[in-house]
Amino acid sequence: MSRIGRAFAKAKASGRAALVVFVEAGDPDLGATKRLLPALAEAGADVIELGIPFSDPLADGPVIQRASERALASGTTLRGALAILAELRAGGFSAPVVIFSYANPILAMGEAEFAHRAARAGADGVLVTDLPPEEGRAFASILKSAKLDPVYLVAPTSPGERIRRAGSLSRGFLYVVSRAGITGARTALPEGLAALVTRVREQVPRLPVAVGFGLSTPQQVGAVAALADGVVVGSVLVAAMEEAVKAGRDPVETAAALVRALAAATTKG
Repeated sequence: MSRIGRAFAKAKASGRAALVVFVEAGDPDLGATKRLLPALAEAGADVIELGIPFSDPLADGPVIQRASERALASGTTLRGALAILAELRAGGFSAPVVIFSYANPILAMGEAEFAHRAARAGADGVLVTDLPPEEGRAFASILKSAKLDPVYLVAPTSPGERIRRAGSLSRGFLYVVSRAGITGARTALPEGLAALVTRVREQVPRLPVAVGFGLSTPQQVGAVAALADGVVVGSVLVAAMEEAVKAGRDPVETAAALVRALAAATTKG
């Protein structure tokens, strides 16, 4: 079992859903990222998605778009993000990390070279936002050969065949997008979420199911924790860090405090 799989198993044994948190590498700079990842794990994040900044995102809302712009402006690259992860692993950082990227930075590096570098840096999984499972079999094989977990996305609009294909390629967990559209905090959970999670579980019974997109409050986290094996939170964390920087506060401390509140809501009641 991979480090990601063990994290989900540990959360389940503790009677809670795993908390998966997204942050953008290099926002506001890589020095902050190096402090941020251990702080999030200490605060209760079970799995960390490390976003790779990209200039032309398709799925990200304005909050994460701005984070990408700040990270790119600070000089962050895929190589730089992997180097920070390698430094953290050398210092004893042990939380599972999923590299969360668009396809272009990986293709620019070369798929096999990327897998080699990511594994050597200490990554545990890879999620490529704009790589559909129909086109992802070869890349999934490359990742698995490097002992990395491929993670694929399914959505409310995904037919059964796509869900099964995504599940067959994925390891660690399957990411269920809670709603159509882009990332960003929402005030309410979408209708039909319970039915969507049930449908995905029926199609892919072997993997934990984590739900993300639009989750922003402890109450929402608690509601999703009752349905799924994992809860993914991103935009609200990135936005809190953005506001902290504007206010002259430490974004790492701000993010850790928010994660502590969210982690406390993951217990299945």
